[in-house]
Amino acid sequence: MTQAAARQRGSAVQTAISEIERRVLWTSTAMIHHANRVRSNPSGLKVGGHQASCASMATIMTALWFGPLTADDRVSVKPHASPVLHAINYLLGELGEDRLTTLREFGGLQSYPSRSKDPDPVDYSTGSVGIGATAPIWGAVARRYVNAHGGQAGTGRQYSLVGDAELDEGAVWEALMDPAVQGLGEVVWIVDLNRQSLDRVVPNIAAQRLATMFSAVGWQVITVMFGALLEELFTRDGGPELRTRILEMPNPEYQRLLRCPAAQLRERLPGDGAGAAPIAGLLATLDDETLMRAIRNLGGHDIGALQAAYARIDDTRPTAIIAYTIKGHRLPTQGHPQNHSSLLTVEQYEQLAGELGEDPDRPWSRFGPDTEAGRMCAAAAARLRRTPGVPAPESVVPTDFGRTPTGTASTQAALGRTLLSLLREAPETASRVVTVSPDVSSTTNLAGWLNKVGVFSPTEKPDWFGDDAETIMHWREKPDGQHLELGIAETNLVGLIGELGATWSRWDHPLYPIAVLYDPFVERALEPWSYGIYAGGQSILVGTPSGVTLAAEGGAHQSIKTPSIGLEQPGCLSYEPAFALDLEWILLLCIGRLGTPDGTSSYLRLSTRPVDQQLAAVPADPAARERRRRQVIAGAYTLRRAERDRPDVVLAGVGAMLTETLAAAARLGQQGIAADVICVSSPGNLFDALQSRRGVGDGPAWILDQVFPAGRAAPLVTVIDGHPHALAFLSGINRVPSVALGVSRFGQAGSLDDVYRYHGIDADSIVRAALDLLGR
Repeated sequence: MTQAAARQRGSAVQTAISEIERRVLWTSTAMIHHANRVRSNPSGLKVGGHQASCASMATIMTALWFGPLTADDRVSVKPHASPVLHAINYLLGELGEDRLTTLREFGGLQSYPSRSKDPDPVDYSTGSVGIGATAPIWGAVARRYVNAHGGQAGTGRQYSLVGDAELDEGAVWEALMDPAVQGLGEVVWIVDLNRQSLDRVVPNIAAQRLATMFSAVGWQVITVMFGALLEELFTRDGGPELRTRILEMPNPEYQRLLRCPAAQLRERLPGDGAGAAPIAGLLATLDDETLMRAIRNLGGHDIGALQAAYARIDDTRPTAIIAYTIKGHRLPTQGHPQNHSSLLTVEQYEQLAGELGEDPDRPWSRFGPDTEAGRMCAAAAARLRRTPGVPAPESVVPTDFGRTPTGTASTQAALGRTLLSLLREAPETASRVVTVSPDVSSTTNLAGWLNKVGVFSPTEKPDWFGDDAETIMHWREKPDGQHLELGIAETNLVGLIGELGATWSRWDHPLYPIAVLYDPFVERALEPWSYGIYAGGQSILVGTPSGVTLAAEGGAHQSIKTPSIGLEQPGCLSYEPAFALDLEWILLLCIGRLGTPDGTSSYLRLSTRPVDQQLAAVPADPAARERRRRQVIAGAYTLRRAERDRPDVVLAGVGAMLTETLAAAARLGQQGIAADVICVSSPGNLFDALQSRRGVGDGPAWILDQVFPAGRAAPLVTVIDGHPHALAFLSGINRVPSVALGVSRFGQAGSLDDVYRYHGIDADSIVRAALDLLGR
């Protein structure tokens, strides 16, 4: 091909990609317009959408999808640019025209990208600000882990398309600060620097400050500030002064210039500084159209500038591309400080159609196959099409190791022992387990497991304390290790297990992620973990130690509300076992619920309190033992039944509180008061069973008939090392009078007896509550 032919071909390609960019902008805008202005809306409530945010991202995403993106890459799209993703997928043939009219409609295209609910390809669910941005970091770790453990997860990049206001989120900088991130060269963030938030022009956003922050944590930084037109103007007389003037003006002043007609631009743009005269002279050489294009010619809307930036990614370290953009670019609302959620009027929509060469009455069109743009779309579709993977064979998870613990043990200690038993009894299942903690492996009893399986690292590293006789936990870092340790940042922890728990659907390689953290800090991690569950990431979160039972640690480390979290979290089983065998049965069940299309996450609330395992009274008969196991995982079992047709009172306890509950029952018996004792292992499961009995849910309700039979209904005392309302609903099973004991005040440091007495969950308080109910 001659140079002239090559230039002509290059020009045709650039013209075609510009046409695609305009069509992407138009289609995304039209989708939102249809949802709000065309589709029937009987309620009259605003449907919403973010036309300005979409316009801000249209060029960035077009240049990426029709540039370096490959089938192995994954992209997290900023939440408000969801229609841009759908528009691109439509042009690639991944979405039917009938879907474009369903944005924000029940069963239609989602408000924000969703892996589980959208019909077209979505790599990461986003919507909760900051969480979607960081997800590709943890996706990169998960991909490396899968490849190191025999999976085929490819070697593609992990892109995050991030709005600049998202960088205010603490989760972003917690993720960037983790030392493990510096080695993830496949991670690329593209920052849409439009200098606007929901309500205003952000006054102090500066690309240089952001660049410095990214550089400080080891990232490559590429700034895409100006487009080709402005860069050419900067080479003319007055150009250096114009560049300085634009760079130094405050963000709100620049945004105001975007709203000015040409005459006002000539007056305002030179300013009143030393460079005003040269700038005015330069502007005098430009016609109005060129001047108006120049003030809007930022790098984030210049395909050539973006292509050059993408070509500079070196893949040896994470990369941040900071692209200057205009919120609402090319829309009549561009640059307006309140354009975030504003919608184009019908007149503005028709005006935009005219400017882009589109038909407002027939908004959904693709490029013809014989056009350059059509051929480019077809080529991109072929390049990005992914070959369906082969699902890994199912792993058989045992349900019972057949041993009955004796002596005293805590449920926290039982966690480590159960994992070691899994290694011995079911090594293939254990090979899929990956544990994660935020620098608390030893204090959550994972030392034995960690010593056996090692710490995951892409390369083998020396264990410098391996020959130290006083070292109990050995830190052997190797590619086949099965433990990941992060810094003390709970948001990072749950972000990582969310992505480890999504490998079954992303790369057909199921993992069983189990994260341990101090139970009080579950609340800190809740939002990103909940969002990970929403996005299809199945994991087990273990909160330990829990409750005011951690007496000497004081109120700062005592959890109160976490039982309610387990009760209320969608897509999640929650348990608080009382005994080591209960924990074993529960953990094996929860592992078996991971890594499948109908899988479920789980939350286990464990304790450091040693409990006499003889109190569990595990049946020796195999059938009776299996019945107990089924009841434990269903939510409750009868631990002690009074030798009467109907007890005087029923005591229901959770977790470590069974010691006090049984002691109270014994003391009541000495007074001639017969008490049944119920061990509640899952308040959430019992609530679901009650809802099903009432016709509100569709789950099984048999556990209520077995553990709370109407024939043994009696006044009820519930006790939990947490907020009492988590068990208050139990009285509704048989409509009996009740007293709910628990923790509703901030904790105190002290001995176990003192702390229990302070909160009214000691044996004395349980006895008093029972006597009050009985009027004794």
